[in-house]
Amino acid sequence: MTELILVTGSTGFIGSRMVETLVRQEGCRVRILLRPESKGLLSSSAGEGVEEFRAGYSDAAALGRAVDGVTSIIHLAGVTKAVDEAGFIEGNVMPVENLLEAVKRNNPNLNRFLLVSSLAAVGPASEPFPGVSESRPSRPVSAYGRSKLLGEQAALRYAGEVPVTIVRPPAVYGPGDRDILEVFAMMNKGYLLSAGSGKRQRFSMIHVDDLIDGILLALRSEAGAGETWFITSPCGYGWDEVIDAARPALGFSSLLRINLPKPLVFGLGMVLGAIASLTGKPALINRDKARELVQDYWVCSPEKAKKELGFIAKTTLNEGIASTLKWYQQKGWL
Repeated sequence: MTELILVTGSTGFIGSRMVETLVRQEGCRVRILLRPESKGLLSSSAGEGVEEFRAGYSDAAALGRAVDGVTSIIHLAGVTKAVDEAGFIEGNVMPVENLLEAVKRNNPNLNRFLLVSSLAAVGPASEPFPGVSESRPSRPVSAYGRSKLLGEQAALRYAGEVPVTIVRPPAVYGPGDRDILEVFAMMNKGYLLSAGSGKRQRFSMIHVDDLIDGILLALRSEAGAGETWFITSPCGYGWDEVIDAARPALGFSSLLRINLPKPLVFGLGMVLGAIASLTGKPALINRDKARELVQDYWVCSPEKAKKELGFIAKTTLNEGIASTLKWYQQKGWL
């Protein structure tokens, strides 16, 4: 019997790629959960294997119908920007709780509920190698990270009744992503702005296709219920490595490096955060986001996923950045 997988967050960068992979490469049927106001996804290249279902996360009856009959759920939906902590809770915790309550009531034989969380739920490492492991106590440094951790804790409260698996990616990049696009747009103009110690900072990254491979391995792992894995690159990278990988496609010979000192970053965050509170619109940076930006080591260890899932990211940094930049250029984004 063909799997019927419910995917949330299907209109986003990772979600749209996930739906396409499930339908075109995995041969699955996919039900996408869309908010009532969403524009939908049926025009995408995923084709006829996609079924739309519209429901608000506070609508228990509609959520019950959405989860009814599916074999697995991949929960990708969430928010990365909000005006305040309450906004992050509403976007990253409440949907997890309500979806799992719907599963408990309407689909008690679900094979797997897979929650895509974030490295931010754990917080940064204290050293660049090997990075944080799944066994390290969580110490998030931002409201976003705290909300992702609360989402994980909400999911695990149902683990005795629903087979729950959690994966935590670090920074995700690839064709279609608009967050890392901002970094390459700066490089394309001849400069790179970073917060804190740009020379010391290292960070894990994962290409979107590798992340999807890891998610599907975790989803189908017989021993995966109740488990948590980082799905990440084999090591952390520094800015110099990212610059070298981008140079051939962008064609710059030199780059102006601007490292904003921490006090300035926090000052900008305080001002822009105050403006956001007045306007009701999320700021590009606030004091909370500043705490994330100035950390030295956003690095997580790949070892558990390698040992237990056999997952190793296939895309090298050079290959991944080259293909991503080519896509941006073809689409006119750069």
